[in-house]
Amino acid sequence: MINFNLLPANLPKPQDDGQVNHLVGLHLPNIELPSTNGEIINVSLLKNWVVLYCYPMTGQPDVPLPKGWDEISGARGCTPQSCSYRDHYQELKQLNAEVFGISTQPTDYQREMVGRLHLPFNVLSDNLRFFQTALNLPTFEVQNMILLKRLTLIAHHGVIKKIHYPVFPSNTDAQWVIEFLTSTK
Repeated sequence: MINFNLLPANLPKPQDDGQVNHLVGLHLPNIELPSTNGEIINVSLLKNWVVLYCYPMTGQPDVPLPKGWDEISGARGCTPQSCSYRDHYQELKQLNAEVFGISTQPTDYQREMVGRLHLPFNVLSDNLRFFQTALNLPTFEVQNMILLKRLTLIAHHGVIKKIHYPVFPSNTDAQWVIEFLTSTK
């Protein structure tokens, strides 16, 4: 059985391919996304800081990962990334940041992960890829699934202020966001 909480030591490090260089300064798209708590969320309307960590997909216990998953640069690490945001959630709230995970997986699939990992924040489903398309976010394809590449958007009053890309290792992402938000004070 795979332990999704641990990152293998030999994961390939993703390279900055320039696919997010256009994002800083853009407004978050006026798109409603289903949330794991049953609400519909439009992140473009949120005030203060919004942290959107985009990830490919989470694995589920007793369900095999796609073949070759660990060899795909930047694919492995969604659970450690989510757990890092869970563990730093109170710090992020104190910095007036609202946190959301976002993937192209359907909401029901995401709910399982939110419950299993005890996440105190919502995860948004972009399974129709409206959000991804509006911002031209980078993706990759595996086993007929189009998945988001791992990146983090930090927005203030709906405007993207900072991008973390590529995120590696994934379990350091929340700390990187905290350092950025602290530097803006």
